[in-house]
Amino acid sequence: MAGKNGKTWVLVLLLLCGVVIGSFLGYLTRDISWLSWLDYGMTFGIGNGADGAFFLNLGIITVTFALSIKISIASILGVIIAFFVYRKL
Repeated sequence: MAGKNGKTWVLVLLLLCGVVIGSFLGYLTRDISWLSWLDYGMTFGIGNGADGAFFLNLGIITVTFALSIKISIASILGVIIAFFVYRKL
């Protein structure tokens, strides 16, 4: 049972690394004309304030919460590569 749970965590970590590395490579290639398509994507988020965030003002303390996710072609490619690396393990 522990072996299967450990493999699940390896998959989650590899996919997370694939997203981060893919997004980073997309960011780096955004100014290169023939690779700029890697940074193409959409940004999704939740929140309803002026900055797209939830605000809770209690007078003494203010709490702000927002979540934004950018999905780009490079991050999708990173996830696909990470999945194939996981399959080879």
